[in-house]
Amino acid sequence: MIPKEKAEELVSKMLKEVGYDTDLALPCALIAVDEIMNELSEMNYGLQYLNRVAHWQEVKEEIENLKTK
Repeated sequence: MIPKEKAEELVSKMLKEVGYDTDLALPCALIAVDEIMNELSEMNYGLQYLNRVAHWQEVKEEIENLKTK
């Protein structure tokens, strides 16, 4: 799944959990991505690790872009 699609999927899931309040859903999605990235940072498995970190960083950027729309 490309980062934009993953970002939209995470935000959509969070929206359902917080009663469709975008002001709550976006920060929740960012927290989830930060947690994933923190877990990844504790592992260091070379190129695959770097690719996953880059992917989740792009997902985070896509979520942040949704804030400005």
